[in-house]
Amino acid sequence: MSELELEQKSRTQFNKLQKRLRRCVGEAIADFNMIEDNDKIMVCLSGGKDSYTMLDILLNLQKTAPVKFEIIAVNLDQKQPGFPEDVLPAYLQSIGVPYHIIEHDTYSIVKRIIPEGKTTCSLCSRLRRGTLYAFAKENNITKIALGHHRDDIMETFFLNMFYAGKLKAMPPKLLSDDKQNIIIRPLAYCREKDINRFSAFKKFPIIPCNLCGSQENLQRVAMKKMLTAWDKQFPGRLETIFASLQNIAPSQLADTQLFDFIGLKRDPDAAANPRISSDEPSLDILER
Repeated sequence: MSELELEQKSRTQFNKLQKRLRRCVGEAIADFNMIEDNDKIMVCLSGGKDSYTMLDILLNLQKTAPVKFEIIAVNLDQKQPGFPEDVLPAYLQSIGVPYHIIEHDTYSIVKRIIPEGKTTCSLCSRLRRGTLYAFAKENNITKIALGHHRDDIMETFFLNMFYAGKLKAMPPKLLSDDKQNIIIRPLAYCREKDINRFSAFKKFPIIPCNLCGSQENLQRVAMKKMLTAWDKQFPGRLETIFASLQNIAPSQLADTQLFDFIGLKRDPDAAANPRISSDEPSLDILER
């Protein structure tokens, strides 16, 4: 295959990938009403592949969407040693996107509070969230866009199940506890492997996420390895798992706060010969 043919094949693959990601983002935005007319959206940029991809796709949708919305790219400079302060401003200026760099030395705070060798991610994320919320309030931001994707959501689901005893994940759209901010995750339907490929095609100027020197969240790494193995061994399983997060039957679980099990009563007026309901287990399952 000639160099020209290889280039054409690569371009065709990129176009298909780009269309797939844009379609997934468009569907997520529509399903959860993430973006409304005259929204001012703060796109949180970390310098990683996910947030770069989110910004790229939202900028494209901004040109064609039936609603008008404003985008401002925001990065939090946490004063980590070695952080390349010029990378994001240079990139954002090159594509003509309004942006703001928030400077807040959360790195020193985390290092002072967290013992050496312990994971700093939890405290760091709380401090980062508080700083971004404050900026959003001061600048009349109506939506805060984060770059979490489908794999992040499923990893969080299993982390909560295995280690916290909760059926809980990252929702594509969330009202903050203080009721002041709406967080959206436009990449909620996007696969991480597609984002990786898209980022490589686009050659985004990636900033490493481990500049702080913190250890990786080993539990999340374990979840990622588990899901990756399932994806290879059982194609389609991850799609089914994610679909289950959108198809919940409270009466088939065991949360007394979510469903009134105590108040369940027989209906004496029900038909004399009732048929098995679709939400009851079938006989073949009961007999196993």
